[in-house]
Amino acid sequence: MVNRLQDSASDYLRQHAHQAIDWWEWSPEALAHAQAEGKPIMLSVGYASCHWCHVMSHESFDDASIAEFLNAHFVAIKVDRQQHPDVDQVYMTATQALNGGAGGWPMTAFLTPTGEPFFAGTYFPPEPGQGMPSFREVLEAMATAWNERRDEVVSSATAIAAHLAESTEVFLRDEAPDLRAAVDQVEAAYDVIHGGFGTAPKFPAATLIDALLVKGDPRTLEMAQRSLEAMARGGIHDQVGGGFHRYAVDAGWVVPHFEKMLYDNALLLGTYVRGWRRTADHDAGLRALFERTAYGIVAWLEREMRSEQGAFHSALDADSCDIRGAVFEGIFYLWNPQLLTEVLGEELGDWAAEVFHVTNGGTFEDGLSTLQLRGKPDFDKLEAATARLLAERDTRFRPATDRLVVAGWNALTVSALVTGAMVFNEPRWLDLATGAASYLADVHMVDGELRRSSLEGVAQSALASAEDHGQVAEAFALLASVHGDPAWLHRAEALLDRALELFAHPDGGFHDAADTGLYDRPRATTDNVTPSGTSALVAALRLVGLLAERDDFITRADAAARTTWDAVSSAPRFAGSALADLMVVDEARRGLKPATVVVVSDDPFDELARAAWRLAPAGSAILRAPTGTEGFGTHLEGRDERAVHVCRGTVCFTPVDDYTELQNPLWRRV
Repeated sequence: MVNRLQDSASDYLRQHAHQAIDWWEWSPEALAHAQAEGKPIMLSVGYASCHWCHVMSHESFDDASIAEFLNAHFVAIKVDRQQHPDVDQVYMTATQALNGGAGGWPMTAFLTPTGEPFFAGTYFPPEPGQGMPSFREVLEAMATAWNERRDEVVSSATAIAAHLAESTEVFLRDEAPDLRAAVDQVEAAYDVIHGGFGTAPKFPAATLIDALLVKGDPRTLEMAQRSLEAMARGGIHDQVGGGFHRYAVDAGWVVPHFEKMLYDNALLLGTYVRGWRRTADHDAGLRALFERTAYGIVAWLEREMRSEQGAFHSALDADSCDIRGAVFEGIFYLWNPQLLTEVLGEELGDWAAEVFHVTNGGTFEDGLSTLQLRGKPDFDKLEAATARLLAERDTRFRPATDRLVVAGWNALTVSALVTGAMVFNEPRWLDLATGAASYLADVHMVDGELRRSSLEGVAQSALASAEDHGQVAEAFALLASVHGDPAWLHRAEALLDRALELFAHPDGGFHDAADTGLYDRPRATTDNVTPSGTSALVAALRLVGLLAERDDFITRADAAARTTWDAVSSAPRFAGSALADLMVVDEARRGLKPATVVVVSDDPFDELARAAWRLAPAGSAILRAPTGTEGFGTHLEGRDERAVHVCRGTVCFTPVDDYTELQNPLWRRV
């Protein structure tokens, strides 16, 4: 038996296609069906690499009696949060409000037929225990409430929806935040022992670290560099295969939650490249560690995440299944001393056990260990050992891949690859970036509209979010700036023009999603796992505004950035993207204005262009194009010789043709 999810454009939804539940995808038709039937909605939200989503699916959704009860009393809707971030955001806000701040996936919400929530939770077990009701008990209670106290339930849901809509209003501050006070708040959460921010569970804070790198004074650099070093050395970092796991369950970065997400690695790739740029030449060991980490992320992206069409898949599961179907969390990545010796031999195995802190007792379960990088090992010896370990690991049962292609996450990857390609002189990385961006342009642009996701080369129907629009526009603009191809810039302009129509809020900020009829339009000014929609659009508007000479974009970015000031003031740790933007603006007020750098050269990897990418202050726009290129406004007018032209604000400097002379015009305060 299969249900209507069998044809879904989501691996996560297809995982539920065999169940006896009469699942619907999120759609106007599903809501209309609930209204016609007069039944409440049981909304289940998750994603393909979510461990507890799999657990609840096997325990409860595979149960025939649960399916029968659900079908009789509810309209069941299954949502992939990566396809519909607007639905996820709205109902996660409701879940957290109804549960004292607790939320997560799987998310289970009960809604009126018109979509207002009246009860919500996360994972429910098949049997009651540890203070939790069973899923069957929850279903029965919700059905009873709907059948016997419907008016009360509807009234309560209406009140809840109204309250939640009011709670998302943005407070507009009259004055910009005190950045010194914001950094003080961040420092108060900084873990001086282990690096990073907060306690367990500990998440990579890429956007926050980027903000600290913008400022770049001794205090902010210490927090940024120490955090990057600790993560690179920790078990959260896949020391063998490259890339980062989702988060660490402990404060010391030792044991991760093992799923790997594209967005985490895209953001961290860019952050490690920028961390390398901001680390002094004399600190060679730290620079080498950051460089190794960046190269490892790209190797993992190309080896394990790239689709046949050149885009990047969204995630790898935390779990592996053996031939019997038994599930083991993280087993793909774990070692003990004996396993190391079997692969590397006794001498090299003993060395690897010491370097990676693999002990007989183990750092995980059953005497197994995650790999952590200790000391200052010989990197050549390290790479030789990890190559052999990777070859052996590839014979293990692999975690499943969520093949969904998400527009914004691919764009983050493109932007990071472009930045890394220019800083590290890696043309192959630029090829990877161009291939993924071309996929977005060819597949995700449908009838002039950007689509959120695709599967197997086919785009879904849902419009992309504000975040997607900003991130894709920025990625396209960066490709224009490196290739010297104005077609990419024109695509970026068109995306932003459309975003201003779809997401604009009267206060100058942005909604996170188009108006799709939800009881509330999601709007966040803090970052989640990725930059907020507002911050993504602000960054894109600033870059494209400089490259396309669109002053209206710059003005619009300034207005939108103002809506993030309260978030930066009250919760700077969770508003890294907005904090970074304010850091750039503040540095400009102090005379270190972002630069518009025009490199006239036929070679994308001319040493002049690479020097500009390594040296330009945060917020700068770099354009490399051959002599005679048209389509970039006045940027190339009268500039016919190989040279770098630097303008900062209203001040333009004498062109230079020696990369060693770039430091002065780029960093002189004016």
